[in-house]
Amino acid sequence: MDKIKILWADDEIDLLKPHVLFLTAKGYDVCTVLSGNEALEKIRSEYFDIVFLDENMPGLTGIDTLQEIKKIKKSIPVIMITKSEEEMIMENAIGSEISDYLIKPVNPNQILLSIKKNLDEKKLVSQKSVSEYLQEFRKISMRLNENMDWREWISFYKEMVYWDMQMDLAKEPSMTETLDTQKAEANLQFCKYVERNYVSWVNKPQDAPLMSNNLFKQKVAPHIGKGNPVYFLLIDCLRYDQWKVLQETFSEYFMVKEEDCYYSILPTATQFARNAIFAGMMPAEIQKTFPQLWVDEEGGKNNSEEQFIDAMLKKNGHNIKWGYTKITNLDQSKKLVDSVNNMNTNDLNVVVYNFVDSLSHARTDTKVLRELAENEGAYRSLIRSWINHSPLLDFIKKISEKKATLVISTDHGTIRVKDAVKVVGSKELTTNLRYKQGQGMQYNPKEVFEVIKPEEIRLPKSHISARYIFAKNAGFFAYPNNFNHYAKHYKNTFQHGGLSLEEMIVPCITLQTK
Repeated sequence: MDKIKILWADDEIDLLKPHVLFLTAKGYDVCTVLSGNEALEKIRSEYFDIVFLDENMPGLTGIDTLQEIKKIKKSIPVIMITKSEEEMIMENAIGSEISDYLIKPVNPNQILLSIKKNLDEKKLVSQKSVSEYLQEFRKISMRLNENMDWREWISFYKEMVYWDMQMDLAKEPSMTETLDTQKAEANLQFCKYVERNYVSWVNKPQDAPLMSNNLFKQKVAPHIGKGNPVYFLLIDCLRYDQWKVLQETFSEYFMVKEEDCYYSILPTATQFARNAIFAGMMPAEIQKTFPQLWVDEEGGKNNSEEQFIDAMLKKNGHNIKWGYTKITNLDQSKKLVDSVNNMNTNDLNVVVYNFVDSLSHARTDTKVLRELAENEGAYRSLIRSWINHSPLLDFIKKISEKKATLVISTDHGTIRVKDAVKVVGSKELTTNLRYKQGQGMQYNPKEVFEVIKPEEIRLPKSHISARYIFAKNAGFFAYPNNFNHYAKHYKNTFQHGGLSLEEMIVPCITLQTK
């Protein structure tokens, strides 16, 4: 392995000979120069891993040299060394993108620590993350063999998300593969758990986790009428790990008061889960109460959200001023930002933001997007980039300027599917890849969660003999006709509608302005 090359510029370099000898003994290749101009000549003609720069050199000062170095090679770490602690000098150096700042007299260990911090930090963090995960691996495996309840499954899933994000930073393929295997085993056990308990949850809510139909009542309604506007921001299709990468941006403007998760109902699909949130009912009750609003066309089932919210508020005695906005394109996003002053006069503002779901569908059909968001880590990075450059961030900034409560949640998550599962049925079957509703379906019962009597889980049915089947783990449904083509086309795409940790356990975050 090549030695790390250090360029050290100081007009009193002879006095620093002991430091140079110390670094040489540690295996570093140190090149010394006496001025800023000499440093620039070296930077132009040779490769260096890091630069030590005296701030107070005659002629071209350290700050001036730093600025020129960044023009030549912006990415190179520069450590500024100075006798002065004046605030202005420090601000100029920081503004010019120094990597570290040391005050003379410096000792050799300070120099060594600065090198390691700037050149080896990622490697050290990676090694620490891998070491910690290996220590936790056995504990995680043991937990999977325990009879966890729904609260423990939420805690377990949060832990798996933490390790997923740590391994993403570590960039260790072997450890990522090990974690993926453990995540697959977790989903297998979680699906068995849900299959055993879901009917009971739906019919005995006192023993169940918080689910879609009670989300508004428990997480949004308690904040209404407290003197400040309440914003309920529902970002369609937002997973818990995706919230974690957005949290840093939101936390600049709001304090996180509660970070919770709830269980999306089945199917984990927009037309079921989101309507359940806004109506405060399970889908079968919505169909019965609002027969004229529950339509069969999948694409039109979320056109009545405002009516559902209105009815729910009146039913629960909320005689308030409120507003509803659905964002599906950029123009609507910009108009949303302009309307904040008017929205601040409402007691409640419900905002549905459809970007993440749209991104998921676009990724399925667009080769470039699929390559940009190849895996969960890349997908998170894409979502982080979106929030930092979208009108939604401007919206968040504006509502943070006055006292307000912001509740952020979603209707369901997604899972990256891998395994095609054969199902045979008529054209009347629903088209979703993660669940099917209809009659006369043929499938392997071991590969699906089947619900022969939809009324048991309070779902409507299109025919008296219709049933539901849900894909589990990383499976997705494909018809025998042209099976191999569809198996290849949809493999590694993000889908929802079925049963998995990523789809069912989703975030609900309560924030308040600072």
